Amino acid sequence: MNNIQVGFLILYIVSVFLASVSQVLLKKAALRTHKNTIAEYTDKYVILGYGLFLICTMLTMIAYKGIPLSIGAMLETTGYIYVTIFGVVIFHEKINIKKIIALALILIGIIIYAI
Repeated sequence: MNNIQVGFLILYIVSVFLASVSQVLLKKAALRTHKNTIAEYTDKYVILGYGLFLICTMLTMIAYKGIPLSIGAMLETTGYIYVTIFGVVIFHEKINIKKIIALALILIGIIIYAI
């Protein structure tokens, strides 16, 4: 893999990470109470979350100029890991054995594909 491809790979991973951050922002907005429907959609977390999703979409499109679609699909699965970590750290969600097994299978799949 040359330096250009590594740059696109890093860009894609950053995009997936930021998409996971935007999911956290949207969940934080969903947990808040709002006066009305307009207040729900103009919440700062909602606007920031969807804005971040838009940026992630553009970053992903740029990254696909330098990496194959098959690698992008594999990297996309790392988002499950980020979201799980954020859920435990930020929202104090409990992680059970099924989630651990699922995350382990994702990691094993990424490692096997990389080899």
